[in-house]
Amino acid sequence: MSNNPQQKIYVAGHRGMVGSAIVRNLQSQGFNNIVTKTHAELDLTNQAAVRTFFEQEKPAQVYLAAAKVGGIFANNTFPAEFIYQNLMMEANVIHQAFENGVKRLLFLGSSCIYPKLAPQPMAEDALLTGLLEPTNEPYAIAKIAGIKLCESYNRQYGASHGIDYRSVMPTNLYGPGDNYHPENSHVIPALIRRFHEAKVTNAPEVLIWGTGTPRREFLYVDDMAAASVFVMDLDKAIYDQHTQPMQSHINVGFGSDVTIAELAQAVSKAVGYRGKIITDSSKPDGAPRKLMDSSRINKLGWGPEVGLTEGLTLAYADMLRAQNS
Repeated sequence: MSNNPQQKIYVAGHRGMVGSAIVRNLQSQGFNNIVTKTHAELDLTNQAAVRTFFEQEKPAQVYLAAAKVGGIFANNTFPAEFIYQNLMMEANVIHQAFENGVKRLLFLGSSCIYPKLAPQPMAEDALLTGLLEPTNEPYAIAKIAGIKLCESYNRQYGASHGIDYRSVMPTNLYGPGDNYHPENSHVIPALIRRFHEAKVTNAPEVLIWGTGTPRREFLYVDDMAAASVFVMDLDKAIYDQHTQPMQSHINVGFGSDVTIAELAQAVSKAVGYRGKIITDSSKPDGAPRKLMDSSRINKLGWGPEVGLTEGLTLAYADMLRAQNS
C-alpha cells in the first residue's frame, strides 16, 4: 500500500462485519480517504450504477467485502438470491475496477468454497477437488467464481495493464457487527443470543443442536481485517512466489479448532450464564470437522492476535451495545 494517507480506497460492504473491521483497520493506520456507499446509495448488483460509481470516484484500491450472507436456514431458503446477488456484485465490481484503472483489489471469499469431504486441515489446493456442502452450494459457487474472476483478469490483463487482484478465504468469523438474528445467524452469534436470553430469563438449561462433537475454527473479525490489509500490502513478487496464477487465493484461519460443546461452554462463560447445557442428538451435526490450513499466510508473516475467550467477551459486549443503542 502507498504510504500516502490520501490514497483513495473503496471498501465495498463497509456496513458488514468484515467490511467495517477493514475500515477500522485502515483508519487506525491513518488512511482517511476511504470511500463507502450504503446499499441504498449504491446497489452493487446494478451494472450501470456500479459503472457510474467507478467512473466518478476512481479509487486506487478496492476491498470487495460486500456479499449476501447467512446461515444454513437462509442458504436453504433463498438459494437463488444467494447465487445471483453474489455473482452480480463480484462481476460488476471487479470488471468496473479493471475498466477504471484500479491496480490492486482484494476479494474476500469463504471457507465453504472447499469440498464437503476435503482433507483436514483444508489447504488451498483442495479447491475444485470434490462436491460442495449442499446446503450452501449456491453461495460457495459464487465465491469460487469471485476467485476465478480475479485470477482471469490477472492472467489476461496483469502484464498489459499492471493489475493485481487477490483473494483471501476466511474461516468462520465473529465479533463486532455480527448478525444476531434468531434464524439467519451463524453459530457464535446464535449461541451468544441464546445464552444471553437464558441468563435474562433464568432458564435452567440451554439446548444446542447435535451431539456437540463437530469441530469448528473461529477467527475474530479484526484479525481478519488485519490479515486482509496484510495480504493487500504484500509485494507482488512475494505474493506471486507463494501462489500460482490459477490457485492464487490465501486461507486465513485461527490455526486451531474447538468442539461445538467446548464452544458452548466458552460462550456460556463469556455471557455469565450458570445453567446447564444439553445437546439434542436428533438434530444434524453437519461436517465432523472444518479447519483451514493457514500455513501459507503464516509463512508470509501474519498470525492472529485475539484468542477465543477474549474474542467472545468482546463480541458479547458488542451485542449488548447494539441492543441498547
